[in-house]
Amino acid sequence: MIQTKHVQNRMNQRGIARAMVDLALAHGRCERDKYILDRRAVDQRLEEIDRERKLLLKARDKGGIVVVADDNALITAYGRH
Repeated sequence: MIQTKHVQNRMNQRGIARAMVDLALAHGRCERDKYILDRRAVDQRLEEIDRERKLLLKARDKGGIVVVADDNALITAYGRH
């Protein structure tokens, strides 16, 4: 999206980084012309990231994961040790 001079000024005044705006656009709920990323949504996203981090650490412990698939069917999966 294009940034207006107004939004750039307000973001600077309020200490809101472009990356935070991108988070609101990606994970906030849309109500008419507003994207709202409230505390509840932030907490929910943090929980999702924590779960994904735990899975990634388990996958790393296995040296990575290999999944074999063919014609939209999962055939096997194994660690890369």
